[in-house]
Amino acid sequence: MNDTSPAHGPGDDAVAQAARRLLRAAADHAPCAPVRDLIGSDDVKAAYAVQELITTHHLDAGGRVTGRKIGLTSPAVQQQLGVDQPDFGVLFADMSVPDGASVAVEGLLQPKVEAEIAFVLGADLADGPLDDARIRDAVAHAMPALEIVDSRIAAWDITFGDTVADNGSSALYVLGSPARPLAEFEPVEAEMAMKRGTETVSTGNGAACLGDPLIALAWLARTARDVGDPLRAGQVVLSGALGPMVPAAAGDTFTADIGGLGSVSVRFHASTPEGATA
Repeated sequence: MNDTSPAHGPGDDAVAQAARRLLRAAADHAPCAPVRDLIGSDDVKAAYAVQELITTHHLDAGGRVTGRKIGLTSPAVQQQLGVDQPDFGVLFADMSVPDGASVAVEGLLQPKVEAEIAFVLGADLADGPLDDARIRDAVAHAMPALEIVDSRIAAWDITFGDTVADNGSSALYVLGSPARPLAEFEPVEAEMAMKRGTETVSTGNGAACLGDPLIALAWLARTARDVGDPLRAGQVVLSGALGPMVPAAAGDTFTADIGGLGSVSVRFHASTPEGATA
């Protein structure tokens, strides 16, 4: 992780205030003002400190970490936010939605959907060299995935610091099928098309994700180890969007097809009928 923070960054109180603001927004289902007034727009250290407090809050409440998500993998988005690196957030067990399930929009704030390649790790990425061969060998299999992102910050008015603090603007994720080992699937060559109903609303490919989703995974593996929380066997890694994210509303059904890998879908509804996923 590159530390671009100023010599005198925000103090612990400002970091704690930012975490409380974001947690209150999530609990009240009411988007909040950006937190850059407290921690700045590009103070990497402060932004991840806020994220860590939010992660600790979820763990203290019984949450279980299932992996990580990588964001800001598109050069265009990096340029828009004035950064030269991706970011990451933490995935928890209660963020996982079954393939084809229906999600209540009333449990979200301002959701958007993006299609990604998910990697499930078969080995730790904690010790020794994290070169390309090691990264590839650590992947048990790849799966098609949808990430439902949902900023706690009103109108998605975010800078790099805001989205990092807000756990990478994460909300839910859906893993599709089948699961394929990398011997049968090359992520950089994947072509993606995502439909809302019958209309194609997002297209892209593996090269749109930092040049190769495995490059994104390598970046995350090194960064996670550097901050003392390395990736572990069994964890899921959402490697980053293959195409533009699309707003979601009640009544929408999204299906993403990733060439050579498979498909994944999710529906959205207004209320929470019995048996549906909130």
